Amino acid sequence: MRIRQSLRSVIYRFVYGTLYVASLLPVTWIYRVGTLAFFLIYYIVRYRREVVLQNVARSFPYKRYEEISVITKKFYRGFISHFADIIKAISVSPEILDKKIEFAGFEQLDNFIESGQNVIACLGHCGNWEMLHFMSHKINHEIYAVYKPLSSNVMNRLMIKFRTRFGMKVITDKSVVRHIISNTSPRAVYLFLADQCPPVNEDNFRFRFLNQDTHFFSGMEKLACKSNSVVVYLHINQLSKGRYRVTCKPVSSQVESESEGEITRKYVDLLEENIKEEPGGWLWTHKRWKR
Repeated sequence: MRIRQSLRSVIYRFVYGTLYVASLLPVTWIYRVGTLAFFLIYYIVRYRREVVLQNVARSFPYKRYEEISVITKKFYRGFISHFADIIKAISVSPEILDKKIEFAGFEQLDNFIESGQNVIACLGHCGNWEMLHFMSHKINHEIYAVYKPLSSNVMNRLMIKFRTRFGMKVITDKSVVRHIISNTSPRAVYLFLADQCPPVNEDNFRFRFLNQDTHFFSGMEKLACKSNSVVVYLHINQLSKGRYRVTCKPVSSQVESESEGEITRKYVDLLEENIKEEPGGWLWTHKRWKR
């Protein structure tokens, strides 16, 4: 066991060290490597191309094949450039990130938290969601990123290292309920990526999403109601390569008055709006409609 742990530690330090050195390179160089990676992944490896094409075509049945192909290529190019931005963000100064990431509408969080309410900030896999780790540098409140631990110990440590660089805290999906309900410290913001395919389908949480009947996790809404938390949506736009805008939009400030499924429905509407605004920006590789 100790040998295995030591080996994992060595691998982690090697991978992190390699990525850190790579992050010191000029960003234009990293993008050039990304261009090569796009060519290999899209044309040679063809990583999940059939899944992406099928997802996009079913989501936009009114678009011609040429338009579907454009969205698909834009997704892969953006996906690779997001990784380049993530690598660069390992060592880049907060002053530079401050010029690349805009935050709009976040002043409303101050009012909610000062009134004694936690805030559940839900979002989807739109744009470069990983760059939200910079929120902790911009907002004077505790921020917890809710995550499901990865099966790879090395990748899990790398993810935590990246997300906590500017002070963001991480909490597992299995621990968040007990934490948010029992937490007596100053109120905080909890980030939820809520667009994955749930393991259990609930009819009250099935919605028409991107022209398809789609089930969503009920946990985000149920936790909000149980803890009387405010719910907001984080709308992510890519302004240009390496530049993003994150807009905080209200979902529900009085969760106790919402009927079952209504909070999730509002989230779904905002997520769909986000995707339709930038069709190539969503994570089309995951098998969202596999069942």
